[in-house]
Amino acid sequence: MKKVLLSMLICAAFQIGKAQSIIPTFKNNTELHYSCKLHGQTRALTLNADLTNDALIFKLETRGVKSSIVTTKEGLKNGNALSYSQGEYAPVLNLKPSETFFMISQSAYQDLIQNKKFVYNNTIYDLVENDSKAAVILDGKAVEAFHIKAQIDATEMWIVKNPEFPLICKVTKNPLGINWTLVKIVP
Repeated sequence: MKKVLLSMLICAAFQIGKAQSIIPTFKNNTELHYSCKLHGQTRALTLNADLTNDALIFKLETRGVKSSIVTTKEGLKNGNALSYSQGEYAPVLNLKPSETFFMISQSAYQDLIQNKKFVYNNTIYDLVENDSKAAVILDGKAVEAFHIKAQIDATEMWIVKNPEFPLICKVTKNPLGINWTLVKIVP
C-alpha cells in the first residue's frame, strides 16, 4: 500500500511540475512584449506578428519608433543569421533571405534537436544540457526553452521549444550589448 501511495504522490508532483511550464503559442496577431537592454539602456519593445503566405512580419514599436521587419519564408525556413535591426531606418525593413528577427530558422532548430548545436551568424551555439534553471517566467509559469551558449564568446540564448516558430525568448552576455527577455505574450 505504501508503494502505491508513494507512486501516486510522485505522479501528482510530476503533473504539478509539468503544469507549471508552458510552450507559448504563436499565431497571427500574437503580441510579444520584451524588455531589451541596449548598450546599458533598458527599453520596452513590442512585436506584433503578422503571418502571410510569403513572410513573417513583426510590427515593431519601441520609444516612438514604429516599423515593420519582414522575415521571408526562405529566411524562416533556412535562415542562418540574426538581424539586430532596431527598426529606426525604414518604415518597412525587408530582411535578406538568410536572416531572421528575434528567432532562429526552422532548419537551425532542427540542427539543435539533431546535433545539439547549430550555426548562426558564423557562430556555433551548443545546447546546455541538464539545465535546471528556468530562464523566462510568464504568468508564473516557466517557458519551455532550450538553453544554448556560443562557443566563441559568453553569449547565452533561450529558444522556445517550438519547431514552427523558434522564438528567442532571452539573450544574455551578448558582446554587441544587445540583450532581451520576453516578459509577456498576448495571443
